[in-house]
Amino acid sequence: MSSITQVADGYLDALAELDPQAAEAAGRTPVSQVPDLSPDGFDARAELARRTATAAASASAHGLGEPALVDALRDRLASEVDLYDAGFTTRLLAPLATPVHLLRQIFDNLPRDTAEDWAVVAAHLRQVPEALARYATTLRRSAQQGHLVARRQVLVVANQCTAWTRADFYGRLVEGYPGGPLAGQLHLGARLATAATSGFAAFLRADLAPVASEVDGVGGDLYRVTARSFLGATIDLDEVYAYGWAELDSTAAELRTVARELGHRRVAAARAALDADPARRVPAGPALEEWLRQRTEQLTDALDGTHFDIPAATRRVVCRISPATSGVMYYTPPDPSLTRPGGIWWSVPSGESTVPVWRHVGTLCHEGLPGHHLQHALTLTTADLHPWQRHLCQVHGYAEGWAHYAERLADEIGLYADPAERLGMLDGQMWRAARVVIDLGLHLGLPIPAGNAFTEERRWTPALAVDVLTRVAGLDAETARFEVDRYLGWPAQALAFKVGARLWQQARRDAEQREGTAFDRKRFHHTALALGPMGLDPLRARLAHLP
Repeated sequence: MSSITQVADGYLDALAELDPQAAEAAGRTPVSQVPDLSPDGFDARAELARRTATAAASASAHGLGEPALVDALRDRLASEVDLYDAGFTTRLLAPLATPVHLLRQIFDNLPRDTAEDWAVVAAHLRQVPEALARYATTLRRSAQQGHLVARRQVLVVANQCTAWTRADFYGRLVEGYPGGPLAGQLHLGARLATAATSGFAAFLRADLAPVASEVDGVGGDLYRVTARSFLGATIDLDEVYAYGWAELDSTAAELRTVARELGHRRVAAARAALDADPARRVPAGPALEEWLRQRTEQLTDALDGTHFDIPAATRRVVCRISPATSGVMYYTPPDPSLTRPGGIWWSVPSGESTVPVWRHVGTLCHEGLPGHHLQHALTLTTADLHPWQRHLCQVHGYAEGWAHYAERLADEIGLYADPAERLGMLDGQMWRAARVVIDLGLHLGLPIPAGNAFTEERRWTPALAVDVLTRVAGLDAETARFEVDRYLGWPAQALAFKVGARLWQQARRDAEQREGTAFDRKRFHHTALALGPMGLDPLRARLAHLP
């Protein structure tokens, strides 16, 4: 009988032949960061997961850290197989984190400091047309098999591709080249990548959109598969729907309290007054990037040594304003060798000349510290974890749950400067609660409960969801529309934030009750995060038995 470490070693070694990220995790230097997006590439990865799941089912787990590894590996392999068998993996079109977006984001992370770096950029630009052509082939085959996303998702990705070409993303990228023998290659590669992106958008509109469904919700069967995958847990969907409404009520009460602290009877009036205050707005562009960098450094200094021990190799975080306009802030982790730092990227809504930064400190804590970056920093530097755990084990319920929990933790330890920033954080909490009821309501057709305080409507529609996000959670209209499209394209992913955070909160309360006055918050967080990423069901069991 093989040990689970041997199974994980074999899986990582085989996956490194199929996936650049896995190659990096295995300590190899991949020739290219571009994955194989062809049907054969998806099939090979799914078959490897299926074979490894069979081996993992009978593997032993006795060594240090092996019990957590067996839980994590079995859960993620089952999830990967389930998503592939349901057709979700090979049909994925949504506003965020699809193969189309990850291909573009490769260029966010490629270094551009030396002539050798620029040669790598030029080589990757040449690969964009083939990568998009392969993914188009995968999408065609998926559609022929009956696996096709709703027309809304097809068009939203087509529109994003068009926005990238109109903004000349690749052309602007190579403008940073200081000059030299690679100029011709870089500009040709940028033109080819731009043309391929435009052609992919045309393919989506002409080939996929006409045969796609007008029904946005995926229904219960697929939703249960995606929920199980994104969360790593089996949940009671009705209970979570009721929990979302309860969270809306309790957070709305907190918002009203903070609005009164700011001298306003209504939350909307407080938001309007803060937005109108020039002192709370920063010009979009270099000044906003500098604000992002300074605030991230302040958070790092406030946390390190007092509330967490941040590994020195991960203290630096790159902060950038992304030219890809979608109105979101997102995080990219360091590479496995820690030569490329983690990055916080902010794509400001189009047309914004200044940004009300009071609204976004909670999101910064979510994406950076003590949220995603801190979790990745500890995971990547925990020697007891298997390389697959450190670099490839991705569970939305775990990661987004921690990051959402971190927004409240930041408040608890005093990282928000004043009530205005707390109002922004609570708007973020409201946003994530609204996500739960909107996501479940749209995909499953659940009724809106009578007598709720947020809408008199009784049936969810995308337009109503946008209205709730703007009116109740304070989002701007562009971001709200993006969010609703995202929920519809990623069924059940929106649950990960609240459901995951609830688990972290419950586990901490249980530890506090067990240990009484001996409870140490810093030790609890370190011990819990040292378990490594895993599904919420195995995480719940592990956290219940922490020493």
